[in-house]
Amino acid sequence: MTNEEIRPLTGKVALVAGGTRGGGRGVAVALGAAGATVYVTGRSSAAGRSDLDRPETIEATAQAVTAAGGLGIPVRTDHSRPEEVRVLVERIEAEQSGQLDVLVNSVWGGDPLTDWEHPLWEQDLDTGIRLLRQAVETHVITSRFALPLMVARKRGLVVEVTDGNTARYRGSFFYDLAKSSVIRLAVAQAAELKPHGVAAVAITPGFLRSEALLEHFGVTEDNWRDGVAKDPNFAHSETPAYLGRAIVALAADPDIMTKSGRALATWGLYQEYGFTDADGTQPDFAAHWAASLEQEYGPLGEPL
Repeated sequence: MTNEEIRPLTGKVALVAGGTRGGGRGVAVALGAAGATVYVTGRSSAAGRSDLDRPETIEATAQAVTAAGGLGIPVRTDHSRPEEVRVLVERIEAEQSGQLDVLVNSVWGGDPLTDWEHPLWEQDLDTGIRLLRQAVETHVITSRFALPLMVARKRGLVVEVTDGNTARYRGSFFYDLAKSSVIRLAVAQAAELKPHGVAAVAITPGFLRSEALLEHFGVTEDNWRDGVAKDPNFAHSETPAYLGRAIVALAADPDIMTKSGRALATWGLYQEYGFTDADGTQPDFAAHWAASLEQEYGPLGEPL
């Protein structure tokens, strides 16, 4: 077996914007395990926490990337500030001779801004607009500065991380608008990048066992199944590694342009590429939805 087969992204360079925790961290570590050099960015650093005030840091993620077999490079960046993103991309360009193969827009940070209880006309407008700027505008800014590196080399993959891959309403106005807008970002980028040989997709995990969700259920990754007593759906959750391995499969696919512009999901991609979650299982949240939740909430829907 060749090194490329073991680590299919050896020699590749990736930027994971929003790689501090959750899906972003899972993606960064998976890219590292596949051999990539990964720039891990976000606002939570050993130098200070973001306004989310959580303990995870970009340095810890970068260390995990390196431990997995890649090279993790943490760069503290506020992706809502164009000048900071411009400096970040200039650094990548200088250090990697203009090479950037994978851009993952995974900036979120909107959980404390999401109002699940009230309709639009009863929500705080400033908070809702802030959520949109945090979850959508940051992606636009990052792509604006990073895409020229890919266009110049006529290759690469842009991944927009979202929640859900359908037009189905997601339960809260601003949350729904943010997550559906991120899908549209992938569609629009795909159209403009197609002549340059660069692909863009959106991807959603299923029920993601992030650090915050584990805390919510009062469990750790070692005993996460104890949380099923609180919510039976938790039995069908997946680790951030599953999302990461899905993105690795896409980045290593020589025919990735055939998927450009699509909204994808871990539960569909594992069937095509054969990857597993960290424990060797293959969670399929769409199948669980169809079996247990469709009657209550309606069909999960078809990919856009």
